[in-house]
Amino acid sequence: MTAFIDANVIIRHLTADPPAAGRRATDFLASVDELLLPDVIAAECVFVLESFYELRKDEVARVMRAVIAFESIHTIDPALLLRALEVYETDHLDFADAYLVACAESAGVREIVSFDRDFDRVTSVRRLEP
Repeated sequence: MTAFIDANVIIRHLTADPPAAGRRATDFLASVDELLLPDVIAAECVFVLESFYELRKDEVARVMRAVIAFESIHTIDPALLLRALEVYETDHLDFADAYLVACAESAGVREIVSFDRDFDRVTSVRRLEP
């Protein structure tokens, strides 16, 4: 079976909240051949883990790396998501901004137009204000 996976299944697997749903999610993940994880759903997982479950960025990055490495989970570009998690964790950007940096690097673009000064912490890109 091939199917897209929603964030709530991943969150239940990672948090076991509630416990019965956590067990069902974990059992399901272990039983399927291929689940497709869109980048936007990975971003939703990061947001929920950080905001609702109050995990630190390093904890979120660690568990999301484990999700991406899960045998049955497939992403469009795992290297891009892993780089976004690295920027998110090390440069302390929110995940959307970290993902934008990873996209810029992947595309060979070194400038990002933004009012957000957080990009100034990343050496691989240069922020331009409109």
